Amino acid sequence: MGRARTVLSRPFVVGMLVFGVAAMGFGLYWFQPWKLWQDETVEEALPVAVATSAPPVEAPSASSSPAPGPRTLAGGELISHEHETSGTVKLVRLADGSHVVRLENLDTSNGPDLRVWLTDAPVKQGTAGWRVFDDGEYVSLGKLKGNKGSQNYTVPAGVDPSGFTSVSIWCDRFDVSFGAAELARV
Repeated sequence: MGRARTVLSRPFVVGMLVFGVAAMGFGLYWFQPWKLWQDETVEEALPVAVATSAPPVEAPSASSSPAPGPRTLAGGELISHEHETSGTVKLVRLADGSHVVRLENLDTSNGPDLRVWLTDAPVKQGTAGWRVFDDGEYVSLGKLKGNKGSQNYTVPAGVDPSGFTSVSIWCDRFDVSFGAAELARV
């Protein structure tokens, strides 16, 4: 009887090792699990005004009332979706007429490709609310600056914030909400 060939030949083993290393590298890139243990705290003051290309607002005359400061138009408490999330959200009109979404005392998980979205979707509790925010109208206000702290996100000029009813911390990579807040008018 001749020597039996093993099923696991050298080229097969090398091929499986190369495939395993490539799959692990892709998985690490895609999921970025180390971010779950890394916190980034950002503390920003509420801006007085946002720099725009619009003409400057005229200074008030002695007989007129002083220019109004920032004014909260709507706000709400963040609820958890895919990840434990807490804090408050405010939609603020600045003295120059521009708008910002302000996250205060934010505390959520870090993750890959997190964004702040202003949306028209209703905020739903539990898993029913995880994936609703890209079903309707939304405006991305940019990447989440940090998963903890108080931060400001400029609403782009030309966007009427009155048509939006919620804010979501959205994971663009996995199309899921980490947390969201319903904007109740003040």
